[in-house]
Amino acid sequence: MTTTAELLKGAAELFPDEVVTQAHVRHLDLPQGAGRFALITLDNGFDHTKPTTFGPQSLANLNAAIDQVEKEAAEGGIVGVGLTGKPFIFAVGADLKGVELLKRHEEALAIGKGGHDVFKRLSSLAVPTFAYYNGAAMGGGVEAGLHCTYRTVSAALPAFSLPEVFLGLVPGWGGCAILPNLIGADRAVSVIIENSLNQNRQLKGKKVFELGIADALFEGADFLEQSLIWTSAVLRGEIEVSRPEIDRGEGWEQAVARGKAIADAKVHGAAPAAYRALDIIAQARNGDLRAGFDAEDRALADLIMGGELRSGIYAFNLVQKRAKRPAGAPDKSLARPVGKVGVVGAGLMASQLAMLFVRRLEVPVVLTDIDQERVDKGVGYVHEEIDKLLLKGRVNQDKANRLKALVTGSLDKAVAFADADFVIEAVFEEMGVKQKVFAELEEVVPAHAILATNTSSLSVTEMASKLEHPERVVGFHFFNPVAILPLLEIVRGEKTDDASLATAFTVAKKLKKTAVLCKDAPAFVVNRILTRFMGEIQNVIDEGTPIATAEKAIEPLGLPMSPLQLLELVGPAVALHVSETLNRAFPDRFTVSANLAAVVKAGKRGFFVHDSGKPELDPEVAALMQQGDSALTEEQARDRVLDAVAQEIGLMLDEGVVAEAQDIDLCLITGAGWPFHLGGITPYLDREGVSERVNGKRFLEQGVASVPSA
Repeated sequence: MTTTAELLKGAAELFPDEVVTQAHVRHLDLPQGAGRFALITLDNGFDHTKPTTFGPQSLANLNAAIDQVEKEAAEGGIVGVGLTGKPFIFAVGADLKGVELLKRHEEALAIGKGGHDVFKRLSSLAVPTFAYYNGAAMGGGVEAGLHCTYRTVSAALPAFSLPEVFLGLVPGWGGCAILPNLIGADRAVSVIIENSLNQNRQLKGKKVFELGIADALFEGADFLEQSLIWTSAVLRGEIEVSRPEIDRGEGWEQAVARGKAIADAKVHGAAPAAYRALDIIAQARNGDLRAGFDAEDRALADLIMGGELRSGIYAFNLVQKRAKRPAGAPDKSLARPVGKVGVVGAGLMASQLAMLFVRRLEVPVVLTDIDQERVDKGVGYVHEEIDKLLLKGRVNQDKANRLKALVTGSLDKAVAFADADFVIEAVFEEMGVKQKVFAELEEVVPAHAILATNTSSLSVTEMASKLEHPERVVGFHFFNPVAILPLLEIVRGEKTDDASLATAFTVAKKLKKTAVLCKDAPAFVVNRILTRFMGEIQNVIDEGTPIATAEKAIEPLGLPMSPLQLLELVGPAVALHVSETLNRAFPDRFTVSANLAAVVKAGKRGFFVHDSGKPELDPEVAALMQQGDSALTEEQARDRVLDAVAQEIGLMLDEGVVAEAQDIDLCLITGAGWPFHLGGITPYLDREGVSERVNGKRFLEQGVASVPSA
């Protein structure tokens, strides 16, 4: 029979570039004479830039450490074992670089079993075990702690999650089986399914404790010291840890049903990971952990061999790596300092921008508009948002007061912007209006000031064409809601210089945005693709395809919302305006729907009413619609829409709108909520054969998310 050590040794040969985590054992005497204690610290050595992960060699190192403490426990040399991490990081899960290298089902199964075999030993020692979540804990890191007898968590812990479903996996080293048996199925569904499918939402330390995952919560400054004092009290019987009784009846069934409803709403059955996780949670109801671990092994191996994980890893690498090194960005040393920001306009978008700038840059921000009422409303909005942060505990009273004091309003641009280093306009989306604003700004801002536009589709070059210094104008296109969507399209006009562009990228980084450099082309990236996508949907509807058929045609993609729901979110008037802009630029491909124009003229905010709790076609909109008699099937409609998108992306890459196809994927993931499980639009089009059908070639030289041989 193959031992755990032999299993991991074989797996390690497949992962030659693993960043290896060591498992250091040290001994200490617990306070109050509780006895000798072994503390295992996970640390990947001198490379503190990389978080601690578990590849096969790392698991082997932990296994060897457990060999040592197991012997000591059996001989009575220690009273307990603790597990913790290096400063600020506990462990963030499996080494995904290695997972990508697996080619056969049995290799994937070995990884699942290897993790289980090591972690299970933490729960079977002759002495109690304690996990001390001192820092970021994700995936396998969380699961290692779940196998321990007790857990403490730092109040300063910034990120705790089981993100596997987000990436196309299941928590496969005990998470699906242990967590519902520890905190109940409903809470486990929130952590494993709901948080993962909501853009990998993270938990803070306090929430980890409130959910019952950890048994004690301590402040970060002396977390380990306090954890050891608590450990001593537990071992001496002074503290008895009580856990709530788990509802294994109807409540468990309801929790699984709720998880399925969340998965259906998010991925529409198009991604298997969430459903496999829910199956394991359902099976874990009887508390049989061994059967649960076996189910996790099978699910993990199946999903590693499937396309969804490869897609998730590709998307993960985009947002974690490529996003941090924007293609084409000038040397950051060219950037000018920004000590004051001006915002032209005080409407909702402008106010959101002011809030973001003051919170992230913590410099004076001044808004202007055409009358005092608008200015006051804009400043008031920012103050209200700061008050919300205060109520949520995200800022203290002193910081809230300082941030509020930094935000002011003025009707006089000459006074407001005389010493501004960066001024962004967020006024009406009309070229003449924006050119007038920039002409006024050029008269009053300092010579070094950057002039930025938040335009969603207009030409930055044309906007700057009448200025004496067009080189300092840059596109700075945010996505709504500004505080949530990470993408920032930075647009270089024909005369934008490197210093202005470098400043824009430096500001974007301080704003914590994902910046992508775009050529000055109509609607840039996201709006151009989405307009072609939604425009083709609108075309097939206008020609006679029933709305329900057109909507359902896109369901296999597992998008977070249907095309017409997205239209409602964007706003029909905005969508119409962008389609008109693109129609002027590319009349052969972008149409202006008469039905959409009628909806806008009627003042409708969308195609649906929501009176019954679910979207239904608005009867008044139905009365406005004029359709032809050419109805397509779902498959025909889907092919037509995907062909249109593939064509448009091919043309954009030929035009050099962005550096590479990966930048288009990054834009859609971070600016339009394109699902991780699809891995980006271009690999999806490659996998489905659309790229070659339309353009005669794939977008990516090596196929992403292709399925390895079984």
